[in-house]
Amino acid sequence: MNPRNLTIFLLVALLTAGFMPLSRAFAAQSGSSNPRLSAPTKTPVPTRTSTLTRTSTLTRTPSKTPTATFTRTNTPTKTPTRTPTATRTSTPSRTPTATRTSTPSRTPTATRTSTPTATFTRTSTPTRTLVPTRTDVPTAGPGSFTMDQTLSEGAQKMTIAFDGLAFLTGNLGADSFFPPGKVADFWGFQYLRDNDPSGMGHNTDFLTRASLNMLTVLTSDQKAQLIALAKNQVTAINEYGYNRFVLMTAFRRQLENNLPAGSSGLNEAAVQAYSASLYRLDGQISYQRAQVMGSILANLNDTQKAYLAGMVGQGMTSWPNVAEPAELRGLTQDEKVAVMTYAGDLFSWYAGSLTADVYFCPERQGTYFGSFYMKDAPAVGNPGYSIGTNITADYGAAFLATLTTSQAATVTNVVQTQKASLLEIVQRRQEVATLLRQFIAGGTPDQATVLTLMERYGELDGEIVYQLATAFAQVNQGLSADQRTQLLKLRTDLLGDLAYPSSAYLYAQSIPLPTVPNTDFLFSIP
Repeated sequence: MNPRNLTIFLLVALLTAGFMPLSRAFAAQSGSSNPRLSAPTKTPVPTRTSTLTRTSTLTRTPSKTPTATFTRTNTPTKTPTRTPTATRTSTPSRTPTATRTSTPSRTPTATRTSTPTATFTRTSTPTRTLVPTRTDVPTAGPGSFTMDQTLSEGAQKMTIAFDGLAFLTGNLGADSFFPPGKVADFWGFQYLRDNDPSGMGHNTDFLTRASLNMLTVLTSDQKAQLIALAKNQVTAINEYGYNRFVLMTAFRRQLENNLPAGSSGLNEAAVQAYSASLYRLDGQISYQRAQVMGSILANLNDTQKAYLAGMVGQGMTSWPNVAEPAELRGLTQDEKVAVMTYAGDLFSWYAGSLTADVYFCPERQGTYFGSFYMKDAPAVGNPGYSIGTNITADYGAAFLATLTTSQAATVTNVVQTQKASLLEIVQRRQEVATLLRQFIAGGTPDQATVLTLMERYGELDGEIVYQLATAFAQVNQGLSADQRTQLLKLRTDLLGDLAYPSSAYLYAQSIPLPTVPNTDFLFSIP
């Protein structure tokens, strides 16, 4: 690390340490002199009553576990189904590597004491007629979506453009919507989903069918292991989700030119360091999950293997339709979502390969801009709903067509500037996935190595999201009134009355907008 980066890193650590004690103040609701900073007021959120807190218990490698609290009010009512989006696999031949020599500053920890559930209602279904369907998108099926497709210029261009449309027309609540399956995602489930032979990978029943079949196969003891893992990890999983609000809030401030006094904008090194600490937490979750899941897969009996063999390589429509096991009925919603996620990942890990584990869809990186909400919102709570596979390409193209040549270039230039980071991400994912697969063979990979790789992964994603946030903000500042009207119409044509959520999301669960710690430390200040 050169002296300049070291200076920036120390500044980030110092500033981060300054707001982390907020969690203890928020959790206690008294007895602290630390101030609470509210998130920007430009996103309208209804005022609620009742405060929830939760404390994190995940064991960390660092000697200290700093905490910070995001205050929430009221409990909404109804649980959405996890509905991750999809697209693309196959590892590219060139994957530059890199090393890191420092540990980023810690991520503030979010806390709650009860489980929110989501309310997702709509009164009409919009008809999408303005955007023509593109023909340059692969047809879903075995092997159609590959790592080469994900990294292709066309896929990245449309994904970035769709992110821009979502961000410039959305709000913080929409930005926060994030499929649970995108955390600790080294098990090949996205590959399984994207390449389902029956073309049902983007149906809301896909995860449910895969998970329930896996749970049907498992013994009572094996299911108990997954339930125990869920009870242990739920707090850390939610901590990760809440901590994302820090970056999302900073990116909205950049978009709205709501900068600290004297600041020229986001500080790239600070964003990278914060992102690295988030991904370290993801690494801890992934390692614990792999340890339990690997042991289960290593000890499947012949009867279990025969049942799963009847599912591997077959489409969702051919999988048995089985009932939910009784063991799930006494769990909290967070615990049940975690167990269902584990079960689906167990099947994909068993059925897949290292190539499938490494694979990610184009939307996997740069997840702070609201595009998941635009694609998934209509699917939440709707069994049997299939998410359109052309939405990203169609609406990304429409977004770019609305911009001037110069504005469009500001967006599409990111395709090249982020390329080296994306290629290295593939390499880091391959190294992590290779280590985690040692658990299936009865081995024990080095946890410190996994966490170091994950921190580097986070730095790379931090570099990408910094570039996206600054490019989108630059375009936003030059939009004409007519362009804004056209872009807003694209959003409402797609989402109808779901266009603007009045709440925020902890993954796919509706929650009141939390109070976010001061994000000034993510900006360059003289």
